[in-house]
Parts: sequence; structure tokens; C-alpha cells
Amino acid sequence: MDGDKILQDLSFQGIRYFHLTWVDNVNCVRYRVIPFQRFKKLIASPSSSSTDQARSKVNRHGGITITKATLGLVVLNLAEGFGPAGMYVYVPDLSTIRPLAYAPGHAFVMGWLEEQVGTVSPNGVFSFSSKLCARSKVRDIVDDAFSEHGISFMMGFETEVIFLSSASSVTPVHDYSWSETSAMLAGRPETLAVQEIADALETAGIVLDMYHAEGAPGQYEFVTGPLSPLEACDALVCTREIILNVCSKHGIKATMTPRLFKKTVGSAAHTHISLKSNKLPSNPMILPGDSDPSLTNHETSFLAGLLEHLPGATIFTLPTPASYDRMVDGVWSGGTYVSWGWENKEVPVRICGVPGSGLANYHFEVKTVDGTASPYLVAAALLAAGMDGVKHQKKLLIEGVGNATAAQLSPSERDKLGIRTRLPLDVAAAREALKSDKLFTEVLGEEFITKYLAVNKTLGEYLDQGNDDEKTQRMIKTY
Repeated sequence: MDGDKILQDLSFQGIRYFHLTWVDNVNCVRYRVIPFQRFKKLIASPSSSSTDQARSKVNRHGGITITKATLGLVVLNLAEGFGPAGMYVYVPDLSTIRPLAYAPGHAFVMGWLEEQVGTVSPNGVFSFSSKLCARSKVRDIVDDAFSEHGISFMMGFETEVIFLSSASSVTPVHDYSWSETSAMLAGRPETLAVQEIADALETAGIVLDMYHAEGAPGQYEFVTGPLSPLEACDALVCTREIILNVCSKHGIKATMTPRLFKKTVGSAAHTHISLKSNKLPSNPMILPGDSDPSLTNHETSFLAGLLEHLPGATIFTLPTPASYDRMVDGVWSGGTYVSWGWENKEVPVRICGVPGSGLANYHFEVKTVDGTASPYLVAAALLAAGMDGVKHQKKLLIEGVGNATAAQLSPSERDKLGIRTRLPLDVAAAREALKSDKLFTEVLGEEFITKYLAVNKTLGEYLDQGNDDEKTQRMIKTY
């Protein structure tokens, strides 16, 4: 990528500052602001050849240094296994630069967390990649899927968020519901905010499919278009930054707390995944319980793997104690049973599309995700789960639930459909489910899993302090 050409174009656009952004293990978005001339020097730093770097083992990639403690922080509490020593080299990814309309002259950038000293892997490859960089994990899983099976993915996210006129009293900007016009009356601060958010997304080059009022008081949803997994994750981080900052300009506190109001629906980050292969057969097949062919064999195996490993992935997609206030049966959250269904919004995995239509445009919507989860951890976990099904050509043994929900069925009816597993019902059970599923240790690495679980435990202890009102305020402040 021509860094000089990119910087020249950005200079013409009036960009003077760059937000070098990363997302830690508790989904806290952090950044350093780098002035234009300093950023120009950073990316012009001598990178040397890979051979020279392997010989010296010293990272000469242009970037800034960041303490390794960043991935173990919960506010200022440091999780077990992390300490004050050690630095990462943050290497900007120039393909991620996006102008920020809410801060004229500023641009958003994502990057890689690399080691200062490189190592040689067991298969003889020299690398500076950090074992704990979740963004690198997504890249590696996607690259492996393509090189081994010719599979490529597209992903998209929904962002559900509640707008509060007062965070301290937990007062929503309105008390209207799903898609009601009164939730976006002309001239209202929330209406001006959602319009400015839409404009800012366009300026940032993020495709916005739609926005609308959602079911809870003060709740809105922004649906952004499909991208490759890493691009989709980067775009989601930028989208959330835009929402948070534009709302602040209008005197609104935006929060992705999973279920702020217990008598209505919660806030999710539904994740959409599609896949295709240039190597594997793509003939449609008939799914269990269906009468017409629909998904290809690799899509079916992906679904089988996804369902099998969904309990173990839950701690990545629903990482906070409050996440399980939303994940109950009967509140449009996807429910608590490992199941799937065609266009059914009360299953953890919904297949979007008409069965047997022959349109070949099916994709999966995973509903067991909320806005407290890092998109990189979500993508890594879900793609790893599905690809395990593809690699082992797993058969789909669970039938779709039809027009019902799994919770509405009797135990014998669920058993007949192959629905025999329940998702973790709290964060402690989710941690245990991850420990029991060896796939994620195999794909992400033992150190990654051990340290993530330590951070997640520290996060849970921090968020669960005090009475219910204090917990709510802490969630609003953090997410």
C-alpha cells in the first residue's frame, strides 16, 4: 500500500490527526492521537526486509510502543498473568484509515499489536505477531479457511443502542417502540443525532443499510453492510465510536448495556455471516427436517460446527454478567437452547433466506452476541467454530424448530429434533463451557485462552460490585 499517496490524499482532505485505535479484552476502545507529521514519520520508518529482520530479530516496523498490560486491564485493575513489564509495537494498518466527521481534521486507524522481538514458529516461520492480538487471530483464521478450503466470508453487524437524556437517572430520550415514527420526530435531539450518525458513517466510507427505532425505550438500531471479517470488525469499532461521539455532541449518553430495562427487550449486536468456497462442491442439499434443497454442503457443515461450539464461544460473544439478563427465553434474544431455524428470530442461529428458493443467497444470523463483546473475539470464535465443522465435514444433526421456539417445545419434542444442549445461563457457566471446549485452545492458543479467562473474571468482579443501581451505572459508564 502506497503510504505517501494515502497521506497526500488525506492532507488534501484536511486530516491533521490520527487516532491509533485498538480494542482490548474487555471491549474498551482505546487510542493515541498522533499529529500528521509524526504519523508520516512513523509509517516511513525503515521496515527492512523480512530476512534482515529475522536475522536481527528486532521489530523495525513503523509504529508506537504500548504497554503489554493494555490487554490485561479492567479500568486500572490488572488481571492475573499480566504485569508492568513488556511493550508491544503498534503498527498502523493504512487500509483502515477513515475520516471522522464528528471531529474535523481527525481520522480513525486500526493496527496490529506486534512483539518487539520476533520468534520462529514450530513450522519455521519468523514472525512478530503477538499471541494475544485478537485482530491477528481473525486474520489468521480467515487466511487458513481460504488457503485450505478456498472459503471466503462476508460479515455484517447490527448495532443496537439506547439513547439516554440522563445517565444518572437512566432516563431514555423517548418511550416509543419498534419502528414508531414518534421515536424520530423532526427537530428532536435524538433525531438530529441519528441523522448526523448516518452522515458520519457515509463520510467514513461505511455502508449504512438502514437505521430505525428499536423495541426498548430510547433504542435505535444501525445496520451496516457486509464486508470481509476483518473489515467488518474494524468498521464496527468505528461505527460505535461515531455513535458515542455524535450522541455526546447532542447531550445524549449512548449505551449498549445488554438489557437496561428489564421489562422490555435488550440491546444486541446480531452478527451475520455468509461463506462460499472455490474448492468444495456447491450443490444444494436438503437439511434435516426440510423437504427442499437449500444450503451447500460446506454451509451445512459450517452450521453444524457453529452449533456444536456455540456454548464454548459464548464467553466471547456474551462476556459480562449483564449479558445474561438479555439471554433468556421469550424476549426476542434468540433463547437459551442450541438450535436454528429459517427466518426465526427466537433461535440462536437464524438462517436468513427462503428454503428451497434456489437463490443461493443464504446467510447465518447469530443472535447470541451483544455490544459488550469485542468484535474481533466474536469473529474469531464464531468463524473458528464453523470452520471446525467444515474441516471435519460434520453432519447437521439438529432439525430446524419451524415456527416455534425451542423453549415452547416439550422435552420430548426437543429431543426428537436433536435439541439437547442449553447455552450457558450465566457468565461463570460460560467460562466453564470455554474450558471444556478444546477447539478454542487449539485455534487461539493456550496462553490466549488462559489470559482471556483471567481478564474476563476480573471484569465480572468489577461489574458485579454493589447494589443493582450501582451495577447499572457501572454498565452505562463502561458500555
